[in-house]
Amino acid sequence: MKNLFIDLRQDLSASLVVFFVALPLCLGIALASGAPLFSGIIAGIVGGIVVGALSGSNFGVSGPAAGLAVLVLGYITTLGGSFDSFLLAVVLAGVIQLIAGFLGFGTVAYYFPSSVIKGMLSGIGLLIIIKQIPHAIGYDANFKDDFGTEQLGGAVSQMFNYITPNAVIISLVSMFILILWEEFSAKKHKILKAIPGPLIAVVIGIILSSFLYLEANHLVQIPVAANPGEFFGQFSFPNFSQITNPDIYAIALVLAVVASLETLLCAEATDKLDPKKRITPTNRELKAQGVGNIISGLIGGLPITQVIIRSTANIEFGAKSKMSTILHGLLLLLSAIAIPSLLNKIPLATLACVLLLVGYKLAKPQIFRKIYAEGYEQFAPFMATIAGMLIFDLLKGVGIGMLVAIAFILYHNFRNACSHVKEAEGANHKHKITLSEEVSFLNKGKILQILNELPDGSKVLIDGSKSTSIHHDVNEIIKNFQTSSKTRNISLEIKGINLNQK
Repeated sequence: MKNLFIDLRQDLSASLVVFFVALPLCLGIALASGAPLFSGIIAGIVGGIVVGALSGSNFGVSGPAAGLAVLVLGYITTLGGSFDSFLLAVVLAGVIQLIAGFLGFGTVAYYFPSSVIKGMLSGIGLLIIIKQIPHAIGYDANFKDDFGTEQLGGAVSQMFNYITPNAVIISLVSMFILILWEEFSAKKHKILKAIPGPLIAVVIGIILSSFLYLEANHLVQIPVAANPGEFFGQFSFPNFSQITNPDIYAIALVLAVVASLETLLCAEATDKLDPKKRITPTNRELKAQGVGNIISGLIGGLPITQVIIRSTANIEFGAKSKMSTILHGLLLLLSAIAIPSLLNKIPLATLACVLLLVGYKLAKPQIFRKIYAEGYEQFAPFMATIAGMLIFDLLKGVGIGMLVAIAFILYHNFRNACSHVKEAEGANHKHKITLSEEVSFLNKGKILQILNELPDGSKVLIDGSKSTSIHHDVNEIIKNFQTSSKTRNISLEIKGINLNQK
């Protein structure tokens, strides 16, 4: 009971941070999508409560994603500006994801090398920093998305012509509070550790904004309903008369593919940040996302994916379980009903500072030095992914990183890199896993599956003595299993594998 209380306290603390990060992004993505602002809030609520409850991810947070904003805007236009018709496509996209989950398509996530995933995380960190600096100094003309590069160059080049002194003051105070709280107060005082620094920064930001005049575009802008009828009137419903329209099915298929890919990439990246190195069941994740998109579409919400910024903030600010994800969804719901006017007093400059801190943690110089020390075969895909994201967008950046990683595999006789894994089980649950002569990152899926299916309490020998080449990703999987095996009471012996190789 005591442990439950401790986890609940930490989950609640993290959920407050995720809530403050998610709120303006839900609204901004809806704005960028050409959809009703409340549709972003609906998607955030469903992503938190419904997907959070159904997902097997401990830290993944779902909601409207910036990566889909351009698609949504274009598809609403394609359907003659009918948002109700688009909602039908969202529902069908959810059905496709649900079917894909049952068919086992979630394993595609295992075929992305860790250098690309780490590059995606650092690239997102850099984009967060670039995107939030304008808002920290009061240039709030383009507060639209998580990590999109749309109009990014124009925003950065113009922002110094639109500096708002009052916003700068609030940013400096907010950043001072965040750093002070994290580095000193929370570490030295257990009572203060229970209070998230971003919450203190937000409260101080609201107080400062009441003394320092800020225009409306420098503040959070959530729709305010005068009565319950007006609140529920903000919900929309699909136009089922469009069920025979072939464009609806084409749109649904593209939405399902893109949303699923972004979700699986995010799940893989989030697992990398998990201190306990737990693995998200990807097929279950697809099913959860499918249910979430069906419900979101039925009540007027945007398409949902698992999103990296909110997931990272969830981990960085101390979440212990997926309860924090569910609580953030409940906070979105309660705030939209009860305190929209108060939320509209939160300065975007304060929220930008929270995100700047998250961005720095994702793209710290130490991360670049560590990847560089692992060798050029890890560093080249890592940097290619970052460059592609900064120049184009997330999916293209990941694609470029994958191409570079595959080029290295081809260079090392990729055609002969197939792994053959043998498992021998005795009466006492003894397992021997023999790695083949060459093991590439493409063998991650099978090895992960075997390790995950090993019975608790068993004796396991992983034999790599015949292997001449074991990819860094497979090494990392074995190291993670070495950590997680202790919690599963597995007796592990590793033979012929140097887990400290670079």
